[in-house]
Amino acid sequence: MDVRSPSVAAIGIIGRHNNPLHIALFPPTTNTTSTSPPEPRDPLEFSFLLNSTLDIFEARMPNKTIGHDFGLLHAVDERIALYGWLLNTGVKLVIAVDMEGRVVEGAEARKVMAGGLGLRNSDLTPAFQALQTAYIRLLRNPFYVPDDHDPRATKGAGSLKITSPKFIKEVERIGKAWYPGIAAL
Repeated sequence: MDVRSPSVAAIGIIGRHNNPLHIALFPPTTNTTSTSPPEPRDPLEFSFLLNSTLDIFEARMPNKTIGHDFGLLHAVDERIALYGWLLNTGVKLVIAVDMEGRVVEGAEARKVMAGGLGLRNSDLTPAFQALQTAYIRLLRNPFYVPDDHDPRATKGAGSLKITSPKFIKEVERIGKAWYPGIAAL
């Protein structure tokens, strides 16, 4: 019997004008004995899911201070759940968690079986803090101009997506390294 543990399915960075700045998808892992490769996640489906969280951010905004964990935004089904974090710049970070995303073995499998399958409120905090740090590092780059990502800009000089390879690589690292109970990323 395979023991499965939650993993990151997608990470979305959404601009202060509700435009997607970056979306990273992470394929589910399969059993090591399986010969078929994992099915890739649908980018359009996750784009819609990330977009659906914007109303929830807006509804909770008067009750939340900027720069805090918005917690569970919504559970799509018994497998996919979306969690949110708002930065003081108005940028929203969203992590989609696949509750059965990866196969675990050995000591980690025993820990998952003993602790049950689920997430505590604080399980995603290290991932959100690491994403916030990566975004701050991006903002500190003198060649990065966040106003170029404003879809309302009349000159349209910049791309609406974050294209920094260093930032993209860091987001990928965070998504692949996260697991429930990790203390820091």
